[in-house]
Amino acid sequence: MSAWDPFYGSNAGYLLDLYDRYCEDPSSVDPASRAFFQNWRPPDDPAAPPAASEGRVGAAPPPVGQELIGKITGAVNLAQSIRAFGHLPAQLDPLGTPPPQDPALDPAFHGITDEDLARLPASLIGGPAAEGKPNALEAIRALREIYSAFTGHDFDHVTDPEERDWLREAVESRRFRPPARPIEEVELLERLTQVEVFERFLHRAFPGKFRFSIEGLDVMVPMLDEALHAVAADGVRHVLIGMPHRGRLNVLAHILRKPYDQILAEFKDPINRLDVAAQNDLGWTGDVKYHRGTQWQMEEGGGTSTINVRLAPNPSHLEFINPVVMGMARALGTSADRPGTSAHDPLLAMAVMIHGDAAFPGQGIVAETLNLSRLAGYTTGGTLHIIANNQLGFTTDPDHARSTMYASDLAKGFEIPIIHVNADCPEDCIEVVRLACAWRRRFGKDFLIDLVGYRRWGHNEADEPMFTQPMMYRLVNEHPTVRQIWAERLAGAGRIAPELPEQLERKYYDLLQGKFNELDPEEMIRSPHPKPPPPGAARRVRTAAPAERLLALNESLARLPEGFEINGKLEKILARRREAIAGGGERAVDWTSAEELALASILEDGLPVRLTGQDVERGTFSHRHAVYRDQRTGERFCPLQNLPQARASFDIRNSSLSEAGALGFEFGYNLQQGRGLVIWEAQYGDFINGAQVLIDEFLVSARAKWGQTPSLVMLLPHGYEGAGPDHSSGRLERFLSLAADINIRVANCTTAAQYFHLLRRQALLLETDPLPLVIMSPKSLLRNPLIARPLSELSEGHWQPVIDDAQADPQRVRRLILCSGKVWVDLTAGEEPWPAELAAARLEQLYPFPKEDVAALLERYPQLEELVWLQEEPMNMGPWGFVGPLLREVAGELPLHYLGRPRYSSPAEGSAAWHAFNQKKLVEKARLIEPAPEPAARRRAARKG
Repeated sequence: MSAWDPFYGSNAGYLLDLYDRYCEDPSSVDPASRAFFQNWRPPDDPAAPPAASEGRVGAAPPPVGQELIGKITGAVNLAQSIRAFGHLPAQLDPLGTPPPQDPALDPAFHGITDEDLARLPASLIGGPAAEGKPNALEAIRALREIYSAFTGHDFDHVTDPEERDWLREAVESRRFRPPARPIEEVELLERLTQVEVFERFLHRAFPGKFRFSIEGLDVMVPMLDEALHAVAADGVRHVLIGMPHRGRLNVLAHILRKPYDQILAEFKDPINRLDVAAQNDLGWTGDVKYHRGTQWQMEEGGGTSTINVRLAPNPSHLEFINPVVMGMARALGTSADRPGTSAHDPLLAMAVMIHGDAAFPGQGIVAETLNLSRLAGYTTGGTLHIIANNQLGFTTDPDHARSTMYASDLAKGFEIPIIHVNADCPEDCIEVVRLACAWRRRFGKDFLIDLVGYRRWGHNEADEPMFTQPMMYRLVNEHPTVRQIWAERLAGAGRIAPELPEQLERKYYDLLQGKFNELDPEEMIRSPHPKPPPPGAARRVRTAAPAERLLALNESLARLPEGFEINGKLEKILARRREAIAGGGERAVDWTSAEELALASILEDGLPVRLTGQDVERGTFSHRHAVYRDQRTGERFCPLQNLPQARASFDIRNSSLSEAGALGFEFGYNLQQGRGLVIWEAQYGDFINGAQVLIDEFLVSARAKWGQTPSLVMLLPHGYEGAGPDHSSGRLERFLSLAADINIRVANCTTAAQYFHLLRRQALLLETDPLPLVIMSPKSLLRNPLIARPLSELSEGHWQPVIDDAQADPQRVRRLILCSGKVWVDLTAGEEPWPAELAAARLEQLYPFPKEDVAALLERYPQLEELVWLQEEPMNMGPWGFVGPLLREVAGELPLHYLGRPRYSSPAEGSAAWHAFNQKKLVEKARLIEPAPEPAARRRAARKG
């Protein structure tokens, strides 16, 4: 080992620069360096100074040659360029498309030649690739073999030095590749045969039927096999897989072990008696076979441990499954059975996300989900991402589908390591998966594999790809499969008998044909019908909590840590709230206090609570203040996390400024958490339209399509107060248009007590009757005294789907106004005398529509001449389109009238003055009572109505 060997890369450059300064003026360097250089010389430097014993002590040696320094610098820079940009010339496309080049990868660019490199030591190049190499030229060749062959290592954007050094060492040492880590070559051949024969059999047995085959990316199945075994050894007990339809059937069959005969039966597509029966109770629709999910218990270590593998169902909205799977993984790694914040173990569960190459850069939900990956309360310990890159988006070429070189470039902004790999090179693919799993184990962060292959058929199997990509598909049609390539390689090397590939093909063809011949489709199809809830469960649940219990919770919530300095303004607000509850009175409990007491009582019942959304810690309207901050130290304190009565955890998290990603995460968390109350709050209800895909495809239809039973609570601030089109409506009409077969609950409650009972009811129904709950929550009403209620309504009351007018005399009322939400306050809060002939009732639960309660309400008014539906929303929005037909059924011959804004294309007026004017007119018209008609005229009017 020479004195030069410890120095390479930038260290070598620094040493040469220091040496050059020493040669010009020995006193310009420190004494230790001066002593070192007296007995040191650069390699191959004829002008280097003699050792100290051979020359005059203290004499300055002649300067080192500038040409040699240039060669050394060029070699170092070339090595650095290969490490940073060597992925560019890598042959990633199995179809042979010439890769891009970069002049920085040519020695001439750096002023050197191969001959120069051959004269320099390998230690200049450094790293494991240079170990044992005779010179820099061989070290550079080793680097090119690693960085520029069939795998492109693209992680120069990782800024953490420890992470980047780990990646380079792992890649250059090749410790995850044979022979360092052997591959079971025959097992791999058999797996690739299973994958290919499955697709070819389906293509022959069901010509023209869609299956969105994996062909061209077959190696993805062995890659998933490798990942499962690797993370199982790390202690992971749950793996959640999210993927689009491309290749899903093959993953279901070979990773999730879904029986072949069940998949074949689904292709037969019979009408199953169970499905027909299910349609009569829960509106079961099911879903197409390439959207469905399943799960499988994989045994490891000879049965000593198991790992639960689950493929989440996913609609054709491709990437929207991403946050759902992330939320599921977070929940599976979370322990919530103790007070305080929940505990998360990142080793318990791992998410695997398979993306499309066009969808990954094209759909914003991907960026939203990646942004969640390192946020407190959303981390999962690292996700394995695989881009199933078939180099086409439906029929669109990459240069029309993205503005980046690679489909994976979006991940660079999140400093996720990226490796591009040729899908026809199984050894490289297995090595990359091993590296990714080791990275996750070491750093607990995401890793992305860009698996570059092709698509053997069109977008679906009935499609003709030659219409749009004739040149590409000419190559595809002539290209051997990865199974053929691997088999020929093994046979050519003498590692298998030449006849083995054909024997394996026949084995799996015969297996599938036998299953097909014995098929009884109706018996084989097993739809995951959800069990219907007990009839009347929601009405029977008791939500009241004894007054002494609520007072004790109120007292506990008021306690602060010793020496904690709360904001002065906030201290006064909180003191008034606590004192009002303790002192009783008609307006003791406001909206915020009702929420806090409801959540505290739920925690006392032993049910965990997770509350997330934009600014939920304080609340958008500065109303919640669930987390206090010490005004001197900034220390956080959350009363609900320090509640002595709690028997479960309370999590509250301000989310990123996202609706789709954040809501999808909570949906997935809720699915997996099951027995806990999960609440997501929008900053304003209007913003929910940013998550419409999650609402349509997951929240309201998951039960009917996939048998899932979500119970997510959504708080959507709603109410017309002159804030303009974008801060008025929670788009209530959209939820009502999606309501069917008791798939959700929709409420628009107007008192603090109602909110208390609504939250309590939702928590108490989690096991017996779980349903998503959509609450049109208030804004200005948060501080309106009319919605505050006495403690007795919490301790003795219950949820009321309809609230009658307590002040009305039923014998005198001729007009009944039925409304929902804030407009009731506007109607009843005026100073003008209230007509005795008028009553105003509230519809607090919009769905399931409380038909019996409304009928009982109408029966209470024997002199009723007309029923008026009043709303502040435009006629084509709000509840009217949904409740109008239902009210007509209940009202019978009683005239029913609509009173509200006319049809608008925008939710609300853009002027506060305009809003106030229209709102006043609505109220005046609602309170206007016409003179009573003669009995005969009344009867005629009723018949006419």
